[in-house]
Amino acid sequence: MDSNQENKSLMLFIIVLILLFFASCGPVVLSSRIGEPPPPWFYPNRLEVVRYVYFPEYSFYYDLSARTYIYLDGGVWVRRNVLPTKYRHVDLNRARYERIRNYNEENIRRYHEENNANRGRSNRTATRSNSKRN
Repeated sequence: MDSNQENKSLMLFIIVLILLFFASCGPVVLSSRIGEPPPPWFYPNRLEVVRYVYFPEYSFYYDLSARTYIYLDGGVWVRRNVLPTKYRHVDLNRARYERIRNYNEENIRRYHEENNANRGRSNRTATRSNSKRN
């Protein structure tokens, strides 16, 4: 009888270990709102403290803590729960995005001006290195 009880305890212990192992394999996401998962397109594979995500091809942000999209509308930065119709074709599951690390302030306009003002433009004034020389 004792060996039967020991076998049951051992099996229970092994099952608990296996369940704990598989539970720890999933991603860890920090959220300011308990019980609310991040959007389906944001699925990090490691622990990060990130508030904003930037979609450079479309030039809009997503605020993970407020759960709002931030974009320019008529020259003014606006926050909305849904994207406007001009972004309807965007598949956020496949779109390239950048996690904005170490920026947690409310004013995304200032961050955008400091970090993305010259995106897509060349600031080089030097001559090309492969030009012919006499």
